[in-house]
This record gives sequence, structure tokens and C-alpha cells, in this order.
Amino acid sequence: MRQGIGIALAYFVGAAMSSGQQSSEKPLMAEQVFKNVKVLKGIPVGEFMDTMGFFSASLGLNCVYCHVSESMENWDKFAEDVPRKETARAMILMVNALNKGSFGGRRALTCYSCHRGAEKPKVIPSLADQYNLPLEDPNEVEIVKDAPAGPSADEILDQYIQALGGVQRLAVLTSFIGKGTYEGYDTYHIKVPLEIYAKAPGQRTTIAHTQNGDSVTTFDGREGWVAAVEKPVHLLPLLPGSELDGAKLDADLCFPAGIKQALGQWRNGFPVTTIEDREVRIIQGTANGGSRVKLYFDSKTGLLARQLRYTNTIVGTIPMQIDYSDYREVAGVKMPFHWVVTWTDGQSIIELSDVQPNVQIESARFSKPAPAVVTKAVAR
Repeated sequence: MRQGIGIALAYFVGAAMSSGQQSSEKPLMAEQVFKNVKVLKGIPVGEFMDTMGFFSASLGLNCVYCHVSESMENWDKFAEDVPRKETARAMILMVNALNKGSFGGRRALTCYSCHRGAEKPKVIPSLADQYNLPLEDPNEVEIVKDAPAGPSADEILDQYIQALGGVQRLAVLTSFIGKGTYEGYDTYHIKVPLEIYAKAPGQRTTIAHTQNGDSVTTFDGREGWVAAVEKPVHLLPLLPGSELDGAKLDADLCFPAGIKQALGQWRNGFPVTTIEDREVRIIQGTANGGSRVKLYFDSKTGLLARQLRYTNTIVGTIPMQIDYSDYREVAGVKMPFHWVVTWTDGQSIIELSDVQPNVQIESARFSKPAPAVVTKAVAR
């Protein structure tokens, strides 16, 4: 996978919220935080950063391809104009005009439509692509009308609950504290200590002790925040929509007895596909904020192998993928101890070494965190 570096978003493990998304905090707009924003105005900081990841994935390049190399050490340098930034602005306007003029404003074309992960769009057909059988990307598998009959979404979820230990055992697990390691772009891909505090229903905090300071993601059951030194703002609220949708689902999967209520509009009808030679069944649901989510279950074990959710941005839709493995029993319930989180800006790995079930966790653990404090010079 091509990975963007430096300003990637570390939305790794979220938390829960009550039904009916809301946030009391007004989002910061891109032009309030970043200098010299000319085209991508009027969108929240989080969405602005997601668009950077979309560009990175579309062209297979990292931040300093369009920005000066000094940007990795100084946020203000990202504002400097260079020819490639001017080209990117022109391309955004061109794509917008094409969608408006030819597709009634529907986002039918994006950067990825032509670039497909390459710096320059190809104009000559590839015979190798035409005649070689491409590997199937399980993320691209969608519902088809003539898919073979298989278990319903309800049946697949029942198998999942049973594979984890059954409804009665799941109901007994009401909290846990997990400890392990986290590694990603913000730790220079070096493992650092990680703590996870979770309490049903709907409270979760994760703390990664990075070299430059703690990275904290908190949800109190209604609102959530990310406090991290690598962010353009050292404390950002999770906003209604994909951010809170993802936070809620991640928490629901920690206490999955109510998984059927976690999403709505459940659908099946996907062809059977594989992830690393393991046959998986796919079902799809819709979160409270409208986000589309696909869940991939191992056909043999019934356990969740992958979560794939989508975020809409002003320039296109981006996927976020979480792969689960190394299931172990905790208080009679199977839990994944290994997660790989992959998104358009990078990849992070979480490995748990110890989980303490049904422990007392003080309410303060789930309060709004203080802005992140830099403990060392930040290198991006």
C-alpha cells in the first residue's frame, strides 16, 4: 500500500454515542486553521484533512509532492504556493465543472477516476491489464442481483454472536481496560504503549503514548474528541456524520451483544469473496449519521475479519478499513487482540497484550480531554 506521511489522520479506535448524533461544539472550518486556502473553503478541518488523503491515494504520492519539503517540520509551510498546488486547484475546478455540466452535479468523476493511483493518467491501453486476470479486491465486492443464496444478515450476525461466546456471556462483559502497543506514522512506525478504557454502554478512551506526546481519543457516550500533537489543532471534536458513526460502531463492536441495533438497513446479497485466502461473507448496514458500512465475517469461524466504512468529502468518498485477528478469550468472550487500521493517509497497528475485564473505571476517564501537549519537538 502507498502511504501518505506527515499529516495523516490517526482516527484509529473510536468510541460510542447515543442514538441521534449531536455535538455541542461548532466545527472549525479549514480557512480558520490553515493559511492560503483558496478552493476548499467552508468545510471542517477533519474533512479538509480527509481530502488530502484522497489526493494522496488518487495519485499514489505523499504530502511533499504538492507541498514544500519544509512543511513536514512547520505547519505554516503547507500554505506556500508551488506549481503543483496551483495545478491541484485547477484540477479540482475542472472536475467540479465536468460533474456539474455533464452529470447534473452528481459526483460521477473524481481525481481517482483518471489517475488510479498514478501520478499521470494513462492514455494508452495496457494489454497486461486486459489479458491478465486481476486479483479481486474484497473491498470492491458489492451487492449483485444474482448472488447465490446464502445466510441472511440476521443469521450471519447470530453466528457472529455465538462465535464470540453467546448472548449470555456477552452480557456479562460490561467494561475492560486493555494494554498493548500502537504503531503508525505518528510514532515513526515504532511500537509505543497503548491503553484502552471501555465501559458499556457507549464510553471509550484510548491513549497512545507517542514520542512527541500522548494521543488521546475519548467518547463520553454522547460527544467525542481527539487530542493529539500531530493534528493541526491539538484538540478536535468528533463531528456528526462519519466521525461519530465510526466511533459508535467501534464501541458497539467492543460490547457486541447489541450488534443488530448498531446499524440499520441491513442488507446481504454480496458474492462470497476471500481475504488472504479465507472465505468471507459480507453484509452491509447504515449508521445513524448515514455512513455506509460493510462487515466481513469468516465463513468458517463466524468471527468478524474486517470492517469497511466510507466517508464522503468534498472531492470524493474515501474508505477506512479495520482488520481483526488473534481472537482470545476474555471472561468467556472472544476479543480480537490485533487490529490493522488502513486509510488513505496511512496504516496503524494495535496489538493488545493484556485485557482486564469488568473493572471499575472512573467517569473522569471519559471526560473531554485537555489539548495535547508537545513533550518533544514534533517531526512530521
